[in-house]
Amino acid sequence: MTAALMTALLLSATLPASAGTLPARTALERLHVKPASALILARYERSKFMTGWRRDGAEGCDTRQRVLLRSDRSPGTGEECGGAEGRWLSPYDDRTLTNTAQIDVDHVVPLANAWISGAWRWSPARRHAFAHDLTRPELLVVSESANLAKGGHSPANWRPPVRAYWCAYARHWITVKHHYDLSVTPREKSALRTMLDTC
Repeated sequence: MTAALMTALLLSATLPASAGTLPARTALERLHVKPASALILARYERSKFMTGWRRDGAEGCDTRQRVLLRSDRSPGTGEECGGAEGRWLSPYDDRTLTNTAQIDVDHVVPLANAWISGAWRWSPARRHAFAHDLTRPELLVVSESANLAKGGHSPANWRPPVRAYWCAYARHWITVKHHYDLSVTPREKSALRTMLDTC
């Protein structure tokens, strides 16, 4: 395990808390299991969650900038809404990133997956709140290439290339799904159990 990844794993503790005091395996077993519906997926549009990163107040940082600020590990960080340069760790692929052009802010549970897991029933306001959730471990700085590879996939079809991050990733995924009462597919649940075996 590289020093960068070890640091990333330690820093994951600074993310919003995973499932509180509820163990990840217990939270996973409490999730509803339902097959994915192609009909529901066909009605998905990203704009039903967000039309851009939300800005808090006229002078406030937007959600993306807040995630970048809380994750920037460069010395002297402190610009009000962050600069283009800094030092970020992408735990999915164990890369150190130094420019925001290299970065995506990933929705750990992708918006499309949330949609088919139950968010299609939500109000627009709840979907918008989900897309900008800074309280749960839903928003994470990752490399653009890792985020593109992941796309809208669940752990049934995609897992971080760095196996050492599987435990943290599964815990984050379960925390978000448990909090929002989102379902999992049978294959997704099986994949999450496998990932928790690495903890």
